[in-house]
Amino acid sequence: MAPQKTVTVTAPARLHLGFMDMNGELGRNFGGLGLTLDGIHTRLSVRISEDVMAKGPSSKRAIKYAKLLLEKYAPDLGVYIEVHEAIPEHAGLGSGTQLGLAVCSAISHLFDLDIDITTIAKLTDRGARSGIGVGAFQQGGFIVDGGRGGKTIVPPVICRMAFPEQWRLILIFDNRKSGLSGASEKAAFKKLPPMDPGISANLCRTVLMRVLPALVESNLQDFGKGITYVQQRVGDYFANYQGGRFSSHLVADALSWMEDQGIVGVGQSSWGPTGFAIVENEIEAGRLVKMASKVSHKALSFNVYKASNQGAKIEITNKGATSDKVVNE
Repeated sequence: MAPQKTVTVTAPARLHLGFMDMNGELGRNFGGLGLTLDGIHTRLSVRISEDVMAKGPSSKRAIKYAKLLLEKYAPDLGVYIEVHEAIPEHAGLGSGTQLGLAVCSAISHLFDLDIDITTIAKLTDRGARSGIGVGAFQQGGFIVDGGRGGKTIVPPVICRMAFPEQWRLILIFDNRKSGLSGASEKAAFKKLPPMDPGISANLCRTVLMRVLPALVESNLQDFGKGITYVQQRVGDYFANYQGGRFSSHLVADALSWMEDQGIVGVGQSSWGPTGFAIVENEIEAGRLVKMASKVSHKALSFNVYKASNQGAKIEITNKGATSDKVVNE
């Protein structure tokens, strides 16, 4: 029997930590910073089929992305997609980008189409404002993108740094609420006024002269203060469109509680509602989660994660063949 080829992709979730320049006077807009997560991911397998089919969480979206790619590059071919795990949708963790990149990358490897990630991102309409999700898929780690200029396809990654292995992220989930997405998100961006140039300047200065040097030196206090400053300025800028500095008042209360415990790095990922707190190590994270779970609203849940300094993992298996292959994007 001929070997049956299967491509499996594991794509990591990410935190989007804010934009730097929503003013645009310099010819570029947005410019974001973000962090790749370990422990929350989309994992799916793709093999050849007579039609385009899928099962598992987010399977309808997976079929949509598959058809976009196949109609353009291989209209006579079909695939069967099994989504083993999926990043929660509309939680601010980049589910759509990681699913789209994972599905299309898997199909590209399955049929040896050799389609690059930038082309896939454009085809699936990912990376329209931020390059963080694409950067997380390709490289992992802590990422800064350079925003969108007049000829930009996907905002370019201008800085990628490893995140300290011992630091931990406490993620705060509001199980009753979803963040803005789709048409609502696009409408909000259209209504936003230009950011005050002084605020944009301070955000860029904070990232360059506080956040990045602190990361190099593993200085959590300065890093956390810088991230919180970005979160406050950007949260206030979006407040009219998400109901306040943070989209969930329950998450906002929990973040305030974290600050009362001495945590200096807190915020919301993207449109939320997921919040985060950055702490020194696993022991401190566990202690805070135990305490927070006792005093917070029952709709909230708290989990501890590491950052991931690696991007997506792509595995190619030929059942019946003599060897398998692992491709890291």
